[in-house]
Amino acid sequence: MKTLIRLLARAVERRAVLVLVVALVATAGFGYLNTQLVNATGQEAFSPESDEILASERIGELFGEDSVASVMQVVVRSEGGDVMSPEGYAVVSRILPALEEAGLGDVIGAPNPGQPAVVTFLDPVVFAAAQAGLDPAALDDDAFDTLYTQVLAQAGPEAAFATQLVPGDVGTDSDVGLVLVFVSATSDLDAQVARETAVAEVLESLATDSVELRPFSFSLLFDDGSFDFQAEIGRLFGTAFAIIIGVLLFVFWLRPGGNSTRGRAIRRTSADMGLTMLTIVIAIVWTQGITALLQMAGLVGDLSEVAQIVPILLVGLGVDYGIHLTSRYRDEAGAGASVDVAIGRAIGTVGIALVLATVTTVIGFLANVFSPIPALVDFGIMSAVGIVASFVLMLTFVPAVRVLLDRRGERRGTLPTDGMGATSSRLLPQLMGRTAVLAEKVPALTLAVMVALGGAGWVGFTNLETKFSFTDFLPPDAPQVLTLELISERFSGGFGETTQVLVEGDALATADGMNALADAIDDLAGTPDVVTVATPVGDVAQVRSVLSVLQTAFLPGPDGMPADPATAGALMAAGWDPQAGRFAAGADVSAALDVLVDSGAAGLSTVLATDGGVPTAALLEVTTQAGEDRALELRDAIGVALTPATAAGLTAVATSQNIISSAITDGLVDSQLSSLLVTLVAATLVLMISFGIENRRPFLGVLTMIPVALVVLWTFGGMYLAGIPFGPVTATLASLAIGIGVPYTIHMARRFEEDRQQFASIEDAIRETTTRTGGALAGSAFTTAAGFGILVTSTLTPFRQLGQVTSLAITLSLLGAVLVLPSLLVLWERWHRRRGDADGTRGTRSLVRSGEGALHAAPAASTGASGGVAMVAVEERSGPGAFGRAVRVVAGFVVVRAAIAAVRRG
Repeated sequence: MKTLIRLLARAVERRAVLVLVVALVATAGFGYLNTQLVNATGQEAFSPESDEILASERIGELFGEDSVASVMQVVVRSEGGDVMSPEGYAVVSRILPALEEAGLGDVIGAPNPGQPAVVTFLDPVVFAAAQAGLDPAALDDDAFDTLYTQVLAQAGPEAAFATQLVPGDVGTDSDVGLVLVFVSATSDLDAQVARETAVAEVLESLATDSVELRPFSFSLLFDDGSFDFQAEIGRLFGTAFAIIIGVLLFVFWLRPGGNSTRGRAIRRTSADMGLTMLTIVIAIVWTQGITALLQMAGLVGDLSEVAQIVPILLVGLGVDYGIHLTSRYRDEAGAGASVDVAIGRAIGTVGIALVLATVTTVIGFLANVFSPIPALVDFGIMSAVGIVASFVLMLTFVPAVRVLLDRRGERRGTLPTDGMGATSSRLLPQLMGRTAVLAEKVPALTLAVMVALGGAGWVGFTNLETKFSFTDFLPPDAPQVLTLELISERFSGGFGETTQVLVEGDALATADGMNALADAIDDLAGTPDVVTVATPVGDVAQVRSVLSVLQTAFLPGPDGMPADPATAGALMAAGWDPQAGRFAAGADVSAALDVLVDSGAAGLSTVLATDGGVPTAALLEVTTQAGEDRALELRDAIGVALTPATAAGLTAVATSQNIISSAITDGLVDSQLSSLLVTLVAATLVLMISFGIENRRPFLGVLTMIPVALVVLWTFGGMYLAGIPFGPVTATLASLAIGIGVPYTIHMARRFEEDRQQFASIEDAIRETTTRTGGALAGSAFTTAAGFGILVTSTLTPFRQLGQVTSLAITLSLLGAVLVLPSLLVLWERWHRRRGDADGTRGTRSLVRSGEGALHAAPAASTGASGGVAMVAVEERSGPGAFGRAVRVVAGFVVVRAAIAAVRRG
């Protein structure tokens, strides 16, 4: 680690121009690769590898994606009026003729033979009126209601289904009704969207002054042209960028005084802000360019909505590096060091902390690779790349520019060193310095309170609601979203929901297997949220299957006999009993299926897959209305109903978009808990190894991580209090909290290691640490919170929640770094000194001990181009030789292994 920092510092000092050229050339190359990035257009990135996902993919392979006709639900609504009236009928009756007149007759049609292409809530009235020789449009409201009431009283199948197309709490008056339009499906997504868009436009054109038609389908939902996601990201990024510029001007403001005139202070403030923001832009270009390479290599997929917010994240997190480096450089230059020496010391001290911060932050983000959701995996990888790019540029590009510009100012005597050295007297450092009184006076009490709050946060975490909906990534006021909400509220989820059940097994080729499947379908009629139809023999589940295709061969013609008597006779000869809906014992199933194939039975290939004429898989298409809230309960209930089939040796997996969405939420909790634990343990081990090698104090790594763990718990507790659920975007909280919190505590811990060697009093040392480093942390937290805070203005619910949660995590990370960690450090240092380590520095091996590394101890060095003086902060001028260093490295690893063994024994 020191070798890396030494090389970077040497490159900046001796080859600043070359560093700039390399950075700019790389930026140009990555800029070109930015044009090759591919963004996701659907919701596949949120689909984990689960039984339901695998079943859905296999259904597509076996039966084609045309297996289900798309059901467009049309809400017919009269605000404050009545659609169950002649006026409502006048609108509804125009639907089918209007679609045919528009040339769309060939794209509408139900999947089952004999089923109408358009089903309306007023069909029973139309049927009854036709039988009575009446024109529904000519009836008055009372006569219309009377006719509707008479139809309901008959309790026929038409009446039973019609009652499900109006809200359950209405009589003969309703402001809404539902119409189902079946649109033939195609595997070409663009073609399907075009079909349904054309149908929707015709339907909307039928609206009158008092009656509106609001068509809905999932194809229309995710192709809603009223929302431009890229424009939303651009707006958020631009606003965050502008806000952080303003905040940085405040944080970097140089107080006039001495040789720091007002003009120089303004120029210096603007220059530091501009350089930091330029570097962040370059880091984003690098990140997206490298991500494009990873896409080409197949290591990441198309970028989902979550991954596309990484640039906003880098604006918030990348500025942290710039603030710490600039603040330390100003401290050194203001203390009298030359430009070269100041930049060398800044890289040598802050650089070590930034290496640790980068490593632990990368660990935090890469923990997302354990997530079952591809979008979160890509987010973690892309964020890790961005953090590394920010680190490299902040420790090379920024100091290189700074050296070239400030050498010139130093030669001319225009460098405002008096203002640069006044950082500790500014507002934020003074405020942070005052927090040290808690660590000085009541460290134990402070820790007790903070741990208690952590316990409350754990309680909040265990009670967090886990929620995921694909519509979260659409504006809540989008027309299609509003229509879906209306359908869900008034029609119990509507009728556009189809749950598919994939059934596989050799038993499908036997009469026993097929009959067991028939028994299971019968049992589905009693399953909650499975739509049923009343028949003379009782309620029957609306299921399309190979068995329903068999029964269509017996549909009666005008004479009441089967329309295709030859096919019907052949099926009965093969053992099919149309009355029982079963095969006779020992029947030849393959022969019966051959009869269907020869007769050209419509839709057979979309519900049955065969191999050499032998059935191997069957598809059940079950009409359901569970919605997202009850999707998993529906899945489990269907599994129970399918027990006869599974008992016969068949396998059955129920799947639908809602079931997949609910499965995602289950996977989120498990994956995030495991990734959080992995991250905390891995980051702690990294810090223990680092502090063990550098300072012979591995336990300092544990102390550094304790506030971070508390921050995660506090943030979860805040989410619970704010009512923010756990979802795909807020699931990134663990990596974000660690990515933000660990750098804060690392900067504090390493600065304290310097300050405790310069002050005899622990209290003075901790006050110096909280004043100088705490002030920089406050500025960093201010800018990062401002950058992420802009997300609360997003029209997308997940991004608003992310803005709220991240801003909270940043604030709590600052509190953990300036309240919890100082108290831990004070108690720990006092314990060390009570043991006899009088000055608390025995055996310490840090950059500060290397000679002139400490701010207060370092003498001013002369300027010059050679690296001998400038490298004083990163080259050990005294101390143990190579053998001694090797011994300490081994000792550090021994300490870490002993700690691990102790944990395992515990």
